[in-house]
Amino acid sequence: MSLRTSFTAALLLASTAFPGMAQEAELPSTMSMTTYDVGSAGYAQAVAMGKAISDGYGVSLRVLPATSDVARLLPAKQGRVDFALLGSEAYNAFEGTEAFAAPELGPQNIELLIGANSNNCFTLALQGDSDIESAADLKGKRLGWVVSSPALQNNVAAFLAFGGLTWDDVERVDVASFGASWEAFLNGQVDAITTLSTTTFATQAAASPTGLKWLELPAEDKQGWARLQKEKPQFSPRVASEGPNMSEDNTVECAGFPFPVLTAYSDKDADTVYNMTKALQEQFDAYSGVEAGLVGFAAERQNFEWVLPYHQGAVKYWKEAGVWDDAAEAHNEKLLKRQQVLNDAWAAIPEGEREAKWADARAAALADAGF
Repeated sequence: MSLRTSFTAALLLASTAFPGMAQEAELPSTMSMTTYDVGSAGYAQAVAMGKAISDGYGVSLRVLPATSDVARLLPAKQGRVDFALLGSEAYNAFEGTEAFAAPELGPQNIELLIGANSNNCFTLALQGDSDIESAADLKGKRLGWVVSSPALQNNVAAFLAFGGLTWDDVERVDVASFGASWEAFLNGQVDAITTLSTTTFATQAAASPTGLKWLELPAEDKQGWARLQKEKPQFSPRVASEGPNMSEDNTVECAGFPFPVLTAYSDKDADTVYNMTKALQEQFDAYSGVEAGLVGFAAERQNFEWVLPYHQGAVKYWKEAGVWDDAAEAHNEKLLKRQQVLNDAWAAIPEGEREAKWADARAAALADAGF
């Protein structure tokens, strides 16, 4: 898959070094990262980080928007970009599930630099005049199906599962991309779509004639959360205060995980990864106020026991920063072992048989290894 013309809208962020700028991190003169569509929270966050890096170090950092899970990762796999700023598809890529179960893909050796644990969350955006009050009320409603993103499709499946429903219980409305799902929402063509609460599209929706409200996922509903996490293990309960119609006094119980996460392949040069991780902490004050979710990149908000391992270059930095402990090290080693189990199981299946055999072989290999 090529970068295609969709990447011609990439933003080139560059500036000339100036006296007094931070020089502790040492970065290449040019770098690049992929991220979500223009208009998404992920894109806005990537641009903000890119500008801070550019202004701080005189580095040219290209931000390349892509509309599908695979398109955000293949350029990094091929060495055409340095990093990928991802969401929940990072878990699917690591595990070789959803879009990455395709015979030509399989589990991807991606690892973390940093993740944002913020005051926003994931849930379904609902039309403000909707009669939907709980996940069970979604039955028979029109829900957006982002054809290019199995990760987003399965976000919806998880929220439906919370209410004891599946895609078969709702009317599926196909949309081409995350941005197109919001276009359909604003045009009244769908009743609900999956989203991050702080995306710029949500602000537009809240100001529209019908308004905007959020699907609540109460933490006290243990059975609902068990069903949700069966679909999406990377989600956990979160109380959000960032997003339209949310505040510290008007919070929403919904789903959270580190979003976005900056990733690289395991074979990415460790020094580059180390210095990029360091740079994002050195420049934190320069970008963290630009978009609400960016405060989650602070060192004290890192979750070192999530579902992806950290790259050795990032681990070096987090150890130096004094926030990496024995529990983080043990968890990382466990995930690196899991990565090897997945790779070995994939390699053991002949290419022509992977589509039929991978799901069972993956489950068996993980079970045999004690996962």
